[in-house]
Amino acid sequence: MTVDTWTPERVDQLRNCVVAGLTCSQIAAQIGVTRNAVIGKINRLGLSPARTAGVPVRSHSPRVQRSGLSTHRRLLRLIDTKAPSVADDVKLAFAPVDSTKRCSLTELSQGKCRWPINEPGAADFAFCGNESIKGFSYCASHARIAYRLPARSRG
Repeated sequence: MTVDTWTPERVDQLRNCVVAGLTCSQIAAQIGVTRNAVIGKINRLGLSPARTAGVPVRSHSPRVQRSGLSTHRRLLRLIDTKAPSVADDVKLAFAPVDSTKRCSLTELSQGKCRWPINEPGAADFAFCGNESIKGFSYCASHARIAYRLPARSRG
Protein backbone atom coordinates (compact mmCIF):
# COMPACT_ATOMS: atom_id res chain seq x y z
CA MET A 1 0.00 0.00 0.00
CA THR A 2 1.46 3.37 -1.01
CA VAL A 3 0.82 6.57 0.88
CA ASP A 4 0.33 9.71 -1.19
CA THR A 5 2.60 12.37 0.30
CA TRP A 6 0.83 15.15 -1.57
CA THR A 7 -2.68 15.25 -0.20
CA PRO A 8 -4.95 18.08 -1.39
CA GLU A 9 -4.40 19.82 1.98
CA ARG A 10 -0.60 19.68 1.57
CA VAL A 11 -0.84 20.99 -2.00
CA ASP A 12 -2.92 23.95 -0.77
CA GLN A 13 -0.42 24.54 2.02
CA LEU A 14 2.40 24.40 -0.55
CA ARG A 15 0.66 26.97 -2.75
CA ASN A 16 0.16 29.31 0.23
CA CYS A 17 3.81 28.97 1.27
CA VAL A 18 5.04 29.71 -2.26
CA VAL A 19 2.81 32.79 -2.46
CA ALA A 20 4.12 33.86 0.97
CA GLY A 21 7.65 33.70 -0.42
CA LEU A 22 9.04 30.96 1.83
CA THR A 23 12.14 29.07 0.70
CA CYS A 24 11.88 25.42 -0.30
CA SER A 25 13.66 24.41 2.93
CA GLN A 26 11.19 26.39 5.02
CA ILE A 27 8.24 24.92 3.12
CA ALA A 28 9.61 21.40 3.57
CA ALA A 29 9.97 21.88 7.32
CA GLN A 30 6.47 23.30 7.61
CA ILE A 31 4.76 20.60 5.51
CA GLY A 32 6.88 17.67 6.72
CA VAL A 33 8.44 16.51 3.45
CA THR A 34 11.92 16.76 1.97
CA ARG A 35 13.20 19.88 0.23
CA ASN A 36 13.57 17.89 -3.01
CA ALA A 37 9.93 16.79 -2.77
CA VAL A 38 8.92 20.45 -2.48
CA ILE A 39 11.06 21.46 -5.45
CA GLY A 40 9.68 18.63 -7.57
CA LYS A 41 6.06 19.42 -6.70
CA ILE A 42 6.56 23.15 -7.34
CA ASN A 43 7.95 22.29 -10.78
CA ARG A 44 5.17 19.81 -11.57
CA LEU A 45 2.49 22.31 -10.54
CA GLY A 46 4.19 25.12 -12.46
CA LEU A 47 4.50 27.27 -9.35
CA SER A 48 7.17 29.78 -8.50
CA PRO A 49 7.15 33.06 -6.62
CA ALA A 50 7.53 34.99 -9.87
CA ARG A 51 4.70 33.39 -11.90
CA THR A 52 1.32 31.77 -11.65
CA ALA A 53 0.44 28.12 -12.13
CA GLY A 54 0.14 26.80 -15.66
CA VAL A 55 2.28 29.49 -17.29
CA PRO A 56 5.17 27.82 -19.10
CA VAL A 57 8.65 28.85 -18.11
CA ARG A 58 11.22 29.79 -20.69
CA SER A 59 14.17 27.96 -19.24
CA HIS A 60 16.83 29.76 -21.25
CA SER A 61 17.13 33.21 -22.68
CA PRO A 62 17.31 33.33 -26.46
CA ARG A 63 20.72 32.26 -27.66
CA VAL A 64 22.95 35.03 -28.80
CA GLN A 65 24.75 34.08 -31.98
CA ARG A 66 28.45 34.27 -31.32
CA SER A 67 30.85 35.02 -34.05
CA GLY A 68 33.61 32.48 -34.43
CA LEU A 69 34.44 29.47 -32.31
CA SER A 70 34.98 28.93 -28.61
CA THR A 71 38.45 29.52 -27.25
CA HIS A 72 39.10 25.79 -26.87
CA ARG A 73 38.09 25.11 -30.44
CA ARG A 74 40.33 27.91 -31.68
CA LEU A 75 43.25 26.48 -29.76
CA LEU A 76 42.50 23.01 -31.08
CA ARG A 77 42.47 24.35 -34.63
CA LEU A 78 45.87 25.93 -34.05
CA ILE A 79 47.18 22.61 -32.75
CA ASP A 80 45.55 20.63 -35.57
CA THR A 81 47.32 22.43 -38.43
CA LYS A 82 45.78 20.25 -41.13
CA ALA A 83 42.66 18.18 -41.26
CA PRO A 84 44.00 14.65 -40.77
CA SER A 85 42.48 11.68 -42.49
CA VAL A 86 41.44 8.59 -40.53
CA ALA A 87 44.81 7.01 -41.33
CA ASP A 88 46.57 10.13 -39.97
CA ASP A 89 44.44 9.92 -36.82
CA VAL A 90 45.55 6.34 -36.21
CA LYS A 91 49.21 7.21 -36.87
CA LEU A 92 48.98 10.23 -34.57
CA ALA A 93 47.38 8.24 -31.76
CA PHE A 94 50.26 5.74 -31.77
CA ALA A 95 53.09 8.13 -32.60
CA PRO A 96 55.59 8.41 -29.75
CA VAL A 97 55.79 11.82 -28.10
CA ASP A 98 59.18 12.98 -26.90
CA SER A 99 58.58 13.73 -23.22
CA THR A 100 61.95 15.23 -22.38
CA LYS A 101 60.89 16.73 -19.05
CA ARG A 102 59.28 13.74 -17.34
CA CYS A 103 58.28 14.37 -13.74
CA SER A 104 56.60 12.67 -10.80
CA LEU A 105 53.30 13.73 -9.28
CA THR A 106 55.09 15.77 -6.61
CA GLU A 107 57.15 17.57 -9.28
CA LEU A 108 54.12 18.29 -11.46
CA SER A 109 53.35 22.00 -11.39
CA GLN A 110 51.27 24.60 -13.22
CA GLY A 111 52.18 24.79 -16.89
CA LYS A 112 53.49 21.21 -17.17
CA CYS A 113 51.86 18.54 -19.33
CA ARG A 114 49.84 16.14 -17.19
CA TRP A 115 49.81 13.26 -19.70
CA PRO A 116 50.58 10.00 -17.82
CA ILE A 117 53.49 7.93 -19.14
CA ASN A 118 53.24 4.16 -18.50
CA GLU A 119 50.89 2.48 -16.02
CA PRO A 120 50.27 3.96 -12.55
CA GLY A 121 52.19 1.93 -9.99
CA ALA A 122 54.92 0.95 -12.45
CA ALA A 123 58.48 1.79 -11.43
CA ASP A 124 58.91 4.10 -14.43
CA PHE A 125 55.52 5.85 -14.15
CA ALA A 126 55.74 9.59 -14.70
CA PHE A 127 53.97 12.53 -16.31
CA CYS A 128 55.08 14.10 -19.58
CA GLY A 129 56.21 17.35 -17.96
CA ASN A 130 56.69 19.23 -21.24
CA GLU A 131 55.33 22.78 -21.35
CA SER A 132 51.53 22.69 -21.61
CA ILE A 133 49.47 24.90 -23.87
CA LYS A 134 47.87 27.79 -21.99
CA GLY A 135 44.32 26.77 -21.11
CA PHE A 136 45.00 23.04 -21.54
CA SER A 137 46.41 20.32 -19.31
CA TYR A 138 48.61 18.88 -22.04
CA CYS A 139 51.45 19.84 -24.34
CA ALA A 140 50.65 20.32 -28.05
CA SER A 141 51.53 16.71 -28.94
CA HIS A 142 49.36 15.17 -26.23
CA ALA A 143 46.54 17.69 -26.82
CA ARG A 144 46.32 16.43 -30.43
CA ILE A 145 45.72 12.94 -29.04
CA ALA A 146 43.39 13.93 -26.20
CA TYR A 147 41.20 16.49 -27.93
CA ARG A 148 39.64 15.67 -31.28
CA LEU A 149 37.61 18.16 -33.26
CA PRO A 150 34.47 16.69 -34.81
CA ALA A 151 35.08 15.75 -38.45
CA ARG A 152 32.76 18.51 -39.71
CA SER A 153 34.77 21.17 -37.78
CA ARG A 154 38.09 20.21 -39.29
CA GLY A 155 39.60 21.94 -42.24
